[in-house]
Amino acid sequence: MPVSPRAQDGSEQHAFDAQKLSIFTGLRVAMPGIIQSFDPITVTCTVQPAIYGQKVGDDGSTASEAIPILPDVPVVFPRGGGCTLTFPVKPGDECLLVFSDRCIDFWWQNGGVQEAVDPRQHDLSDAFAIIGPQSQARKISGISTTAAQFRSDDGSTYFEINPDTKKIKLVAPGGFDVISPESTFSAKVTITGLLTWMGGMVGSLASGTAAKITGAIEFFGTLKSNGKDISDQHTHSGVQSGSSNSGKVN
Repeated sequence: MPVSPRAQDGSEQHAFDAQKLSIFTGLRVAMPGIIQSFDPITVTCTVQPAIYGQKVGDDGSTASEAIPILPDVPVVFPRGGGCTLTFPVKPGDECLLVFSDRCIDFWWQNGGVQEAVDPRQHDLSDAFAIIGPQSQARKISGISTTAAQFRSDDGSTYFEINPDTKKIKLVAPGGFDVISPESTFSAKVTITGLLTWMGGMVGSLASGTAAKITGAIEFFGTLKSNGKDISDQHTHSGVQSGSSNSGKVN
C-alpha cells in the first residue's frame, strides 16, 4: 500500500521533532546546584545539580531523572587586578552552574588559549560553579537598601560602605584584629571605650620608650603612672621649703 505524501511529511516531522528533543535534552547552559564539598587547594568543588534532567525513551517519551554529582568543578570567585574576594564555601551552599560552549580541559590545566581536546559542547563535564544564588528556602534577610555590605549571612557582622554619608562602618561583635607594622590616621581619632597600650614600635622599645607624642596634651580626669596619681590632686613625700626637689609622688 503506497504511503501518501501527507503521511510521509508527518513521519519526517516526527523524526525531526525527536531529533530536536534529543539535542535539547542533552544541551546544558546553566542551572542551580548544591555544593557537596570544596577543595581550597585546587579551588574546585563537587556539585549536585538542583534540577532534574530528562531521559528520552526510544518511543520519544520523556521521564525525569537525577543528574549525577559533578566532580572537579572550578569555583568562580570575584577576581581581578591582583585581588580576589573569597568565601569559606561549605556543603549545602547554593551555586549557579554554567556550562562552557566547548571542552575546557586544556585551558583548566594550562591557562591561556588552548585547543578543545574533545568535540563535546555544553557538556556536564565543562561546568563552572558561581557561588551566590539563593532559593527562597535559603535566602538571607535584612539586606541594606542604602549601603554596600560585605556581611555574614545572619547580618551580625559586616563591613559597610555608604555612598550618601561617605562613611565606612565596621560591625564586629567578636572583635577587630589589625596586623600591620604601621597604621596612619590622617585626622582625629575618637575612642569611646578603654584604650589599652601594650607596647610601642620596635625602635622605641629598644630605648625604653613605648610611645612618643608631639604637641599639647589635655587630660580630663585623673592621670596615673605606675599606680600613682600624678594629676592635679596628687601630693609629694619629703617636702621641705627651700631650693631642694620634692620627693616622689605619694
